[in-house]
Order: sequence, then C-alpha cells, then structure tokens
Amino acid sequence: QVQLVESGGGLVQAGGSLRLSCVASGFTFSSYDMSWYRQAPGKERELVARIPYTGANTVYAHSVTGRFTISRDNAKNTVYLQMNSLKPEDTAVYYCNTAVVLSDQRWYNYWGRGTQVTVSS
Repeated sequence: QVQLVESGGGLVQAGGSLRLSCVASGFTFSSYDMSWYRQAPGKERELVARIPYTGANTVYAHSVTGRFTISRDNAKNTVYLQMNSLKPEDTAVYYCNTAVVLSDQRWYNYWGRGTQVTVSS
C-alpha cells in the first residue's frame, strides 16, 4: 500500500534551517508529482511546494519563495524540503502528499502523518 513517511522536523531558532524528508513506498515514485503542505494551529492546510515527476517547473507558495527548495531523488523514493531563513510564522505541521492512480484506474490522494516544525523568535 502507499505510504509516505516524513522526518526532519524539530525546534529551530528564527533564521535557522531544517531539511525535511519524505520516503515514499507502494507506488512508482518517479511517475508522480510530490508536494509538501503545512498546517498551523487554527489555520487551514496550505500548499508549500510541489515538484512534478520530471523534477522541473517546481511551484512554491509566495510566503516561502526564495527561502525553501523542494527536490526529489527518484533512486531513493524520497522528496526533500530544504527550509532556510526560517521565521516563526513557518511553525506548523508539515505533510508530504501525492495523488496516484491505482490498479482500478482511479486517482487516490495520500498524506503522511506529518512532522512538526517549530521556529522560535
């Protein structure tokens, strides 16, 4: 079955950096787009970054452009989110996400359990 397992979250001071990882299994990783979302307390889940299966034409939320970088290693079935110049407003649970076509030819949306990122001022 499809599984997404995030890691790399933690507590960091403002201006610091973290790198999140998401290891995927149960589907052909190299054939699907991957995304990172985040959800802060009391707020809706929002898209942070998306990387197509080609690795090109990445998409970022305006609030993280220039500070965060999404990348993927298809050989390791892993997508990364490099987060630099972190701000307290980046504090949230970060989720890995993908949508895949299964054997019934239907699209299914999958989420990891999330990893907590806390940025102190």
